[in-house]
Amino acid sequence: MSDTSLAVESSVARGTAADSARATPRRNFRTGIAFLPGRVLSFRAAWQGVLYTLRTQPNAWIELSALAVVCVAGWWFGISALEWGLLGLTVAMVLALEAVNTAVEAVVDLVSPQIHPLAKIAKDTAAGAMLFAVAGSVIVASAIFGPRLWSLWF
Repeated sequence: MSDTSLAVESSVARGTAADSARATPRRNFRTGIAFLPGRVLSFRAAWQGVLYTLRTQPNAWIELSALAVVCVAGWWFGISALEWGLLGLTVAMVLALEAVNTAVEAVVDLVSPQIHPLAKIAKDTAAGAMLFAVAGSVIVASAIFGPRLWSLWF
């Protein structure tokens, strides 16, 4: 052991938890990366995943187009803050599931490059989760905009 690690260990043995926190920054036990730099790396990796999903998935483009339509309609009809919140959560759920679906497809392609029945089940089930989310988003949009559109037309 080096002299600095002996000094840190002896201060930990003598001192309090606050003394040991000042002596060494908290590090991930697997990677050895300190807490804040690790969070920055995690955020960068997550942002790369968002960009990959938006760049490569045509369904994500459709969902973003629907988001634009919903935002214009929400502004036009003057929906409440609660309704904006529901729409925001719904859009976030759909886009998050699109990213998860993309990740599942990538992992399945990695581990099973050949056609396999279990690979098909994994991909189909992830796509089915998207159908549930889209159906839920249609229900939320119908509940918010349906009465307003009905009164506008009839």
